[in-house]
Amino acid sequence: MGETKTLLRILALALLWGSSFFWIKLGLAAFSPVQLVLARLVMGAAVLLALCLLGRRRLPSDRRTWGHLAVAAFFHNAVPFLLFAIGEATVDSGVSGVLNATTPLWVLVAAPLLGVPNRMTGTRVAGLVAGIAGILLIFAPWHASGLLSWPGLGCLAAAASYGFAFVYEGRYLTGTGVSPYALSGAQMLLATGFLVLAMPFAGMTPVHLSPLAVIAVLVLGVGSTGIAFALNYQMLASEGAVATSMVGYLLPVVSVLLGAVFLHEQLNVRVIVGMVVVLGGVALTRLRRTPAARPQEPVALAERV
Repeated sequence: MGETKTLLRILALALLWGSSFFWIKLGLAAFSPVQLVLARLVMGAAVLLALCLLGRRRLPSDRRTWGHLAVAAFFHNAVPFLLFAIGEATVDSGVSGVLNATTPLWVLVAAPLLGVPNRMTGTRVAGLVAGIAGILLIFAPWHASGLLSWPGLGCLAAAASYGFAFVYEGRYLTGTGVSPYALSGAQMLLATGFLVLAMPFAGMTPVHLSPLAVIAVLVLGVGSTGIAFALNYQMLASEGAVATSMVGYLLPVVSVLLGAVFLHEQLNVRVIVGMVVVLGGVALTRLRRTPAARPQEPVALAERV
């Protein structure tokens, strides 16, 4: 029964986060990227802050934590959310989900830059090389029909931003004694502030409301952002990081299937092979020979989108 419950939670989280690219694509039919991301953050923050209120969890009180949260909000929420929204104006939602799966590879790159110990074994190096090869297959700069473009590179930059944010949060925002719900709620509040600042420059375009677009943004904000973050923390507490990290392998599958079935997006063989190579590289970077012999390393969740 316990294994069934864990599996259902993994599938639910994979569906919530994996479908975010699908909802972004639908929402862009009515909203500009800045408008869409601002609405997403407001609703996500509202869900998490409501959970804090119900659980009587207090927001951080010291300036140092709020300073670190501001950095995390910029690189974990404001920048990648906006880059994916901008990118999906021309990039298929399925491809965006595949590029998001490269996040753990960027964690390996970001860790030494932030002074975080991260042993680069031969297996991890092989995984990183395989992941880069998969990215090259997806973009195919040598091919006329390749995906090399500024929007596509923006999606890849969003995944890199996630990688930096996960390492930064692991170093500066763990062990604070503050509830994860409170940290995430405060972080999304700050990210909302960043998007409000961007509104006068890129968020004043006319809105063309449609029922489908409104529903998409509601699901994106409440489900794929607020509820998904809460479910993620519940899984980390009950099932552990290893089980939760399995969600990352299902995300691109969900995004590709939704894009193909409902948006009629077509993926060629090269992109599919690239996705498999990237996921294989990610799997190699997560292998550990003796996991019980040393403290568990933070798991970068590529599914936080």
